Amino acid sequence: MTADELARAIAGSQPPAILDVRTPEEFARGHVPGAINIPFNQVGRRAGEIPTAHDAVLVVYCGHGPRAWLAARALRARGFRKVELLKGHWAHWRRRPPSPT
Repeated sequence: MTADELARAIAGSQPPAILDVRTPEEFARGHVPGAINIPFNQVGRRAGEIPTAHDAVLVVYCGHGPRAWLAARALRARGFRKVELLKGHWAHWRRRPPSPT
């Protein structure tokens, strides 16, 4: 999912669940609106904290990609069927122009 697609989904009536798998410190410095934070190395044991059905879209991102890929693999192994990675991850999201209001 691209940053623009995610921004439109967030603005829609049923935004997807968004999972930021960076550290709490990174998350505190900025994150995608509505994202929850579970560090990538805790996703497996904390998957029950993700507020979405296993068959709903779940958007995962990290700083640049590797941690999100590992987290997505763990989530799929725990039954999440529609895991999507944010293209460009946080690095791309924070550089995108603000959406017109």
